[in-house]
Amino acid sequence: MQDVRGTDVRGADVQGADVQGAGDAQSTAARLRAICDEVSDRFYERADVVRTLVVALLAGQHSLVLGPPGTAKSEIARELTGRVEGAAYWEILLSKFTAPTRMFGPVDVAALARGEYRQVYEGRATTAHVAFIDEIFKCSTAALNETLGYLNERIYHPESGGEPIRCPLIGAITASNELPTGEATSAIYDRLLVRIEVGYLADPSNFAALVRSAVNRPAAPVRTTVELAALQHAVTGSVPAVDVPDAIVDAVCALRAALRRKELVASDRRWRQAVRLLQASAYLDGRPAVAETDLTVLTHVLWDSPAQRPTVEREVLHLVNPDAKEALDLADALDELEAQLDAMAGQSREALSDWVIKKAHNKLATAGKRLEKLRAEAAGAGRSTAAIDRVTGRQRAVRARVLTEALGVDASMVQDRL
Repeated sequence: MQDVRGTDVRGADVQGADVQGAGDAQSTAARLRAICDEVSDRFYERADVVRTLVVALLAGQHSLVLGPPGTAKSEIARELTGRVEGAAYWEILLSKFTAPTRMFGPVDVAALARGEYRQVYEGRATTAHVAFIDEIFKCSTAALNETLGYLNERIYHPESGGEPIRCPLIGAITASNELPTGEATSAIYDRLLVRIEVGYLADPSNFAALVRSAVNRPAAPVRTTVELAALQHAVTGSVPAVDVPDAIVDAVCALRAALRRKELVASDRRWRQAVRLLQASAYLDGRPAVAETDLTVLTHVLWDSPAQRPTVEREVLHLVNPDAKEALDLADALDELEAQLDAMAGQSREALSDWVIKKAHNKLATAGKRLEKLRAEAAGAGRSTAAIDRVTGRQRAVRARVLTEALGVDASMVQDRL
């Protein structure tokens, strides 16, 4: 793709071209933000998932969405990748029997009849700009090496030999219901820089809205798209141009040391690749330099098992935002309250009501007021409110469960009470 600063060989004003390029970059970022908003509005409780997937794509990195069946992993991936106009898209559901030729190009039967061995690459991974690979860890042994080469280096080695084929892949979104269990697929897991956990809807009011959406005929949604060329320019030009201040480098070093003290060690390669994610996060928000708020994306990078994720999140947010640390403490209290509600399953309505009056109501109200104050303080100081907003959503979800399960309030009425 041409750089706008080099298109006028007659010596036109380079500064003017720079301004035009900056304007194009801002327009692309704005369109991507609109896409994030539109997709987040369609999928309940998935705003952070959607944004993180877009950041990974802007960084030219691959991502994994990890969660049980029926959590909209595939739908979100298709909705996002389908927003890139002009891009070749490839999708596959892997199994232990998937042959490499099904992924990268089947044999040309007509050519084979003439005694020629050729593969048909069109419409396969080999020609795709964006890809969605479902059940990535069910990759067959036969396809493993080629899949690794495809993800690592964007190349495919034809079965007939010869020069490797360079693939135009910008980034792949992968999905799985479970973590890898063997060394072979663990190699693929290591190459997926961004790892995002998803679960079933937590807020009963969102679940009620989901059920209603299956009955009501929705209006045609607004559908913002971005041109392939604009996305490619962002990935190769605009994102790498985002400044990384020394203060951010120091913060990353401090985070690495803090995680090492918790015996959480990420490879040097993973840390280095994460820098581009920070740049992509800043670019998406329309900023010319990485800020502390961008470090929150690292909560999806620096863990290997889901059990490690809360520790990573706490260390990252403690570094980024003191308000977020208190918000996470409130989240722990909400988890404890929800565990109490689970333990009371089957008890009488009188017992549940008594528990709500004596314990749950005050704790939920106090948490809600404190989160509201923390958000105001963070916003006033120019700090990110993302973590606080996430815990606020958790508070609303737990409160909704208390209203519906302990007090018997109709789930469809909960939204009006929150």
